Amino acid sequence: KGRMRRGHYGTSVLASMECPHCHELKLPHRVCPHCGYYNGMEIVSVSKEEE
Repeated sequence: KGRMRRGHYGTSVLASMECPHCHELKLPHRVCPHCGYYNGMEIVSVSKEEE
């Protein structure tokens, strides 16, 4: 009976969107981990070795 009352404990799926600069998937409202761009500006410089 205890497990029947815990239906709201489920996890939700994280939303993802396409980066307009490099077209990789990223989390919304976050800097793209692949290219380092956010809102059309380079925020984090990503070296080619990390890619």
